Amino acid sequence: MKDNRLISVQDLKVYFRSNATTARAVDGVTFEVDREETVCLVGESGCGKTVTALSILGLVPVPPGDIAGGRILFKGQGLLDLDDNNMQSIRGNHIAMVFQEPLTSLNPVFTIGDQISEAISIHKNIDTGTQRERCVQLLRDVGIAAPEQRLNDYPHQLSGGQRQRVMIAMALACDPELIIADEPTTALDVTVQDQILRLFKYIQKTRAMSILYITHDLGVVTHIADRVYVMYSGVIAEQGFTSQIFNHAKHPYTRGLLASLPSRSKRGKRLYSIPGSVPDPAHKPEGCPFHPRCPHAIPSCWSEYPQMCDYGEGHLARCPVLFEKTKKTIDDK
Repeated sequence: MKDNRLISVQDLKVYFRSNATTARAVDGVTFEVDREETVCLVGESGCGKTVTALSILGLVPVPPGDIAGGRILFKGQGLLDLDDNNMQSIRGNHIAMVFQEPLTSLNPVFTIGDQISEAISIHKNIDTGTQRERCVQLLRDVGIAAPEQRLNDYPHQLSGGQRQRVMIAMALACDPELIIADEPTTALDVTVQDQILRLFKYIQKTRAMSILYITHDLGVVTHIADRVYVMYSGVIAEQGFTSQIFNHAKHPYTRGLLASLPSRSKRGKRLYSIPGSVPDPAHKPEGCPFHPRCPHAIPSCWSEYPQMCDYGEGHLARCPVLFEKTKKTIDDK
């Protein structure tokens, strides 16, 4: 049977060390992205989503960062075992990233054309004229008007939505198999956000590539994801197909996130918010990392680290308390 996995992250641990403390930013994360699939990694700020993405591309600064354990397999190849030169052949060529804030990611002193063509010149052996044609087509593909003229513009001459489209064009430059999008619509207004999400769906469909989409916004997830991994305090709290997560959430954290989403039925009412905040990675609580904020916590949650509970069909949640309640309900019937 053919293995359809494109990338597999297995028990990844990324720590940031100082003289006094060790911050466990990513503390045993496991997930997969299949070929031609869109997977969302979702969670609050500070839960380790971006550090996970940077680890895949070998962009965690060492020191203070330290890949303390785990494996990252891309088409079966261990990325953490590669030296800088071999990692460079992967980065931008086979795996590309779209960052959150394009104005800080784009170089203000180089034109758009120069920046898009950089990856092409590094990874593809084509002449300057062909590179320019490729850049024009990429800008056209991501919906930028008058692409020939825009090649000569500088980042400050573009709107926020246009800059993000340029970042997507740069990511597509070498036809990668995987794009990692790190909250690419956070700084955009709602209308432009919707356009960018539609663009990602179009790209994924027409280019048959995979997307790892990182976000804190569950509203975004419904529009783009095939499968969802809910991350909390450096670990995966729940995973499953989008319909499973939204219709049958099993982890108290996931349920809290869903309860806080605005909707027409909640109009005029105060929105729910999960009490407390994500724990400091350097001072995590013992036991379940969510127990200080959890309405279902029992004494064992304070001391025992929860394992994943299997609800079937790829739906897993790290909460044995609700798992036992679910089984009792089924048994009672």
